[in-house]
Amino acid sequence: MSSNHETEVSFDDFDEIVNPRPDETDFDRVVEASISRRGFLGGTLAFGSFAMLNSTFLSTSAKAATDRFAFEAIAANSDDAITVPKGYKAEVLVRWGDPLWSDAAEFDPATRGTAKSQARAFGDNTDGMDVFSHGDKTLLVVNNEYTNRKIIWGNREEGKAANDDDIAKGKNAHGLSVVEIAFKDGSWSLVKDSPYNRRITPDSEMELTGPAAGHDLLKTAADPTGTRSLGTWNNCGNGKTPWGTYLACEENFNGYFSSSDESVELSSELKRYGIGKKDWGYGWAAIDERFDVAKHPQEPNRAGYVVEIDPRDPNSTPKKRTALGRFKHENAECVVNKDGRVVVYMGDDERGEFLYRFVSKGVYAPGGETDTLLSEGSLYVAKFHDNGAGEWLELNPETTGMASQAEICIHARIAGSKVGATTMDRPEWVAANPKADEVYCALTNNKNRGIKPNKGGDLTPVGGPNPREANKYGQILRWKPNAGDHTAKGFAWDLFVIAGNPTVHEDDRAGSDNVNPDNMFNSPDGLKFDSNGLLWIQTDGNYSNEKDFAGQGNNQMLAGDPVTGEIRRFLVGPKQCEVTGLSWTADRRTMLVGIQHPGERGDSHWPEGGDSVPRSAIIAVTREDGGLVG
Repeated sequence: MSSNHETEVSFDDFDEIVNPRPDETDFDRVVEASISRRGFLGGTLAFGSFAMLNSTFLSTSAKAATDRFAFEAIAANSDDAITVPKGYKAEVLVRWGDPLWSDAAEFDPATRGTAKSQARAFGDNTDGMDVFSHGDKTLLVVNNEYTNRKIIWGNREEGKAANDDDIAKGKNAHGLSVVEIAFKDGSWSLVKDSPYNRRITPDSEMELTGPAAGHDLLKTAADPTGTRSLGTWNNCGNGKTPWGTYLACEENFNGYFSSSDESVELSSELKRYGIGKKDWGYGWAAIDERFDVAKHPQEPNRAGYVVEIDPRDPNSTPKKRTALGRFKHENAECVVNKDGRVVVYMGDDERGEFLYRFVSKGVYAPGGETDTLLSEGSLYVAKFHDNGAGEWLELNPETTGMASQAEICIHARIAGSKVGATTMDRPEWVAANPKADEVYCALTNNKNRGIKPNKGGDLTPVGGPNPREANKYGQILRWKPNAGDHTAKGFAWDLFVIAGNPTVHEDDRAGSDNVNPDNMFNSPDGLKFDSNGLLWIQTDGNYSNEKDFAGQGNNQMLAGDPVTGEIRRFLVGPKQCEVTGLSWTADRRTMLVGIQHPGERGDSHWPEGGDSVPRSAIIAVTREDGGLVG
């Protein structure tokens, strides 16, 4: 996620203003691992004995491999448009405010709609998404992460809500959109009135499952059982299960809570999760009391989970899977291990937080029972060592000293701190390579690395997979589970790429050897593999195109070859957007890409152009010759 439009600071920065962290004092930093550009091997960074690992992981033996890219790289730019390579085209499929049913009003750029119209229209600020085939139907599920308040309320003075309906409109723009899409006359479009079309909002009924369901910390006046909750919001990345369901991941849920009592004392647990007395300006507590922490201090404990949704059943109740832990989830990458157990990799997207793994108790069998696979199992957190080795530390009452597995799941961050997990540079999307037993994670940036601890007071020393102080460019981590077993305790790791700017810097800020003036970028965020094993990299970073970021242009999408380490730029988004969310249609001839918050600072009119209201959207990218895309 990018900026808090009203305050012009990032959401993490706003959290630190509300709940300031102590400055780091009196600790010795871990000796920085060698990061000279000579230390990179084919786009991978060798740390000590790790350089001696098998070359199939380090990928140095494949420099002469056949070029697997089906496109010519494009240059960076700062245009207010979508740029794709020669031979490709990009068309808008669906936008914020597009009605999903014929009886719903068309988007009104003058008013930006009402609470009623927004409840029946495509949500705002698309993020994670996936395509599902259902018979002859094609279903698209999209996270609607948040709203740009000065845009959605742009018809009001100073871009602020003027009444309760404005607040409710903003609330209804959050959640998820489930839509049927169809290919007709050479283009993809939304199918209005499809029985599968659905909006899931912060007011939709949810079921709480897993170890924390029914625990006292989840009980509220509205739900004394602690098993049912309302809504999901600020869903960032996503996951897709082998059995055909969608995983929406609740990230910055904390910024929607506020307190009607300035004197209320918030618990340390709430503060660890960024809950403060002020929200980000959405004002939900004014129309929905459950967002007032002075009156309902347990309500925040019911948010921050992975939510499982069945897109094929529009009447199904989404399920919050507490067994996967509560934190600021980025995405949830599912892998079926060789023994049939389901492994879910997850990042907690905040400076200095952790990387997690869930291993199911049961095994997946096509056509078999799947409901317990994400509610019964073991939760782990990652520990990285500077020698290129790592281990998964199980979070249970014995290892953490916490009273129950329920408390561990609700306060997963605290559990991670207790076992000494490695503080990371904002672990975002995780992606597993379908062609090899290896997993990648985008570590997007961290201005506090080596300077301040995280919210829990855990130190953030420079070293290991986080090799740069005040990291402004980010890197992509890669690890290989021991013996190819995703349930194994140990793994080996390296860095696939360290982003940077070689036109400005000659030190570690220049990036790794596979970064050059023609493909440089900052803040890798979204990651996804295509069926051929190419890694697609989406960015959410600094688009100023000046100083440290000169020549990097707007946010973009690149493709990386895990075998050779080569990276090429494929797409550049419009002004002030984030490129996020990626999926393919079943025939692999269309790539769907999300464009979030164009013009978040007021300088875009994409996609309509002219003086139109900027609108987040999903675009369909195809080859002009009708060939495969990924």
